[in-house]
Amino acid sequence: MALPFFGQAAIVTAIGLGIDLALRRYKTKAGIFGASALIALMVATAAQPFDAVTFDVTNASEALTKDLRAASALMAGERNDTVTAEDLFANARAEYGTLINALYAKGYYAPVIHVFIDGREAANIAPLDAPKKITAIKVTVDPGPLFTFSRAAVTPLATDTRLPSGFVAGHTAESDLVVQSVTAGINGWRNLGFAQAAVKDQHVVADHDSATLSADITLAPGQKLRFGDLKIVGAERIREERVREIAGLPVGEVYSPQELRDAADRLRRSGVFKSVSLGEDDFITGQDQLGITANLVENKRRHFSFGAEVASTEGVGLTGEWMHRNLFGGGENLKIDGAISNIGVAQGGVDYLLGAMLERPATFNPDTTLTFGVGAGIIDDVDYDMNFVVVSTGLKHVFSSTLSGSASVSYLYAQTTDPGGVTTFQALALPLTMIWDTRDSTTDATKNGYVALDAKPFLGFGVTSSGARLFADLRGYKSVGAQKGLVFAGRMQVGSILGASLEGTPTDYLFYSGGGGTVRGQPYQSLGVYYLRDSAGELYQTGGRQLLVGSVEARLRVTETIGVVGFFDAGRVDANGFFTDEGNYQAGAGLGLRYATPVGPLRVDVAMPVAGDTGEGVQIYIGLGQAF
Repeated sequence: MALPFFGQAAIVTAIGLGIDLALRRYKTKAGIFGASALIALMVATAAQPFDAVTFDVTNASEALTKDLRAASALMAGERNDTVTAEDLFANARAEYGTLINALYAKGYYAPVIHVFIDGREAANIAPLDAPKKITAIKVTVDPGPLFTFSRAAVTPLATDTRLPSGFVAGHTAESDLVVQSVTAGINGWRNLGFAQAAVKDQHVVADHDSATLSADITLAPGQKLRFGDLKIVGAERIREERVREIAGLPVGEVYSPQELRDAADRLRRSGVFKSVSLGEDDFITGQDQLGITANLVENKRRHFSFGAEVASTEGVGLTGEWMHRNLFGGGENLKIDGAISNIGVAQGGVDYLLGAMLERPATFNPDTTLTFGVGAGIIDDVDYDMNFVVVSTGLKHVFSSTLSGSASVSYLYAQTTDPGGVTTFQALALPLTMIWDTRDSTTDATKNGYVALDAKPFLGFGVTSSGARLFADLRGYKSVGAQKGLVFAGRMQVGSILGASLEGTPTDYLFYSGGGGTVRGQPYQSLGVYYLRDSAGELYQTGGRQLLVGSVEARLRVTETIGVVGFFDAGRVDANGFFTDEGNYQAGAGLGLRYATPVGPLRVDVAMPVAGDTGEGVQIYIGLGQAF
């Protein structure tokens, strides 16, 4: 049966328009829609033998055919092995609407669509007369002519509003372009403070004789408004004044959608709330104030998480974190975390780490968090043993959605035992960090990049030198193809100790290479420098003052859940300047398998050395998320 253009559901949903299309000519027989809710009243039937869905598209390009098959409710059901009669019947009746929407989105407004259930048109079968057995379904689609815009207008527009380039007369009349243009027009006014901008009038007509679509939308900007009071709903254990401080909504200032989004992000970032929704009131208070209501759902006060990683030479690593949210009723979070690593390691021993961190959001301003931390550890490495305690306090600040930074003051007390003897390090440090993150995912990025810059000036006491530790972690991602099936990823890590001597630098500040975080295929921290001598005059290995590591990966998605990866890593460590005779290098390469999960890809990497003399044999790494 041929279907009339009865209105584009996507437009109604996204913009709130009630599109009324006056058609000059119908190419249709009677169409029966609605009453789908009655399907729920049918008596369920057992699965019956079902052959397959036949899906035929005529007078259409290969790309359009592919899009229609992807949009088809019946084809989706077939992929999910839907074979019960009631499910097949429901999908068949929904098929008209889904295909109409897909065709409108591509500019086809005069389609002829048939859905036959064992030879009967599905739209002509009443819900209460649904068949108890279905053996075959056939779908035929003739898209009809491609429509173009005869008129494309959204008025009036705020200054600097830019509509989609395709929303012009003569261009293919894709329904999404109407949606995007109206959205852009409304957002243009809202960005200037006209919070209640809306559609005033619309005239959208599809002319089947000329295969054109005329879209003429008139907007009503309304009144320029300021933020009114923030009302809070759902705050049970946290004080309301602290909710307002954390949100940082600029009450009294000109309305801004970005400020509203920022306030919601601050509340989510606090970790106190499971759900955050900031809604605008329907009415204006005073002369020009628009109240905002925060609907909040608080998280559970206590939370525990656990993680594990496995590597053939690094052994098993276990991590755990316990959190107490909203500790004092002002959004404070207490985190206690611990790690046991190198369990079953080939060389060295087991390492133990324990730390606690108290964070208070909205300190000094809404985007700044005050932190207090303490940590302790026992390190049993191949080259040294170390016991340490560190205490710190500092501030973390969010500059934007992609840029954040922190500054703190810390004190380190560490006792290190190595072939050179026992050394006690004491240092007062000023760690500074800046992070720029534009990745589309933190666990499986496909585009953009990540930059982390660390600078740690330190003042040494006793035998400890004074200087600065600098470190940079640079990552970039590039996807190839419309489906992002192939992703190239690159990473570079650069580190240097300035001012301090190698023997006077705290052991934990020095650089090593090898293992899952640097060069896969090489044993963990297997590459350092031979620069210091023990009491017998023999050189022994320590960490270096300079580090340079590069990694490249090619990630190929084979199916929706399975991916393969090829990678190459190379690292170099030096004692007194990059690329000196006192340094050395190593490299590794391998293949990996990825399995997609809701929290990131499960990673299995198999690697082996390809350069250097620090290791041999195959190394295996298992973890969650991409390697970088």
